[in-house]
Parts: sequence; C-alpha cells; structure tokens
Amino acid sequence: MRSSFYEDVYALVRRVPAGRVTTYGAVAAALGYPFWARQVGWAMAALDDDDVPAHRVVNAAGGLSGSGGGVDLRRSLLEEEGVEFGPDGRVRMRRFFWEPDD
Repeated sequence: MRSSFYEDVYALVRRVPAGRVTTYGAVAAALGYPFWARQVGWAMAALDDDDVPAHRVVNAAGGLSGSGGGVDLRRSLLEEEGVEFGPDGRVRMRRFFWEPDD
C-alpha cells in the first residue's frame, strides 16, 4: 500500500502541464516538505501507474534520472512535448520550469 505522501506526490505530478517540467524539490516544497526532494524521488521510483507523467520531474539542475523509464525514454518523451535541452543535456529550466502552486 502506498503512503498518503506518495499519493500526494502523484496527484501533484499529474498536474504538470505537457511541455513543462518541475523538480523533485519543488514538488516536496509544494506539499509542505521543503527538504524531502529525495523522498519525492523515492516515490517516483516506486511508481507503477502509467497516468503519472514521471518524465516531467527532473533534478534541480534540469537533469534526468534513471527512474520513470530511463533517461533516454524520458528525454524522448519531453522532446515530443517540445521541451528543449541545452548542450549539457539538461532541460532549459528558465523556459520550461513549472512551479507548483500548492
């Protein structure tokens, strides 16, 4: 059984619009746990629900992790949505970052 924190994480991530990204830390802060970015990462790694767009959650520097289908798949999904990456392989955060409002 998932914790209510994990369910809250998934509910918030479902709200990230296509073509935008947010960060593990932004999700944690929006849920009232500003120092729980790692726990958000654990929630995303435990995900078994296809209706949660895990590819839209990146690290604070705009980098992709291996969770949510692997780095190559996540990048492909983001690029299909119009998200651009810099030469360093990171999402252009100034343009594509979405701030949760919770």
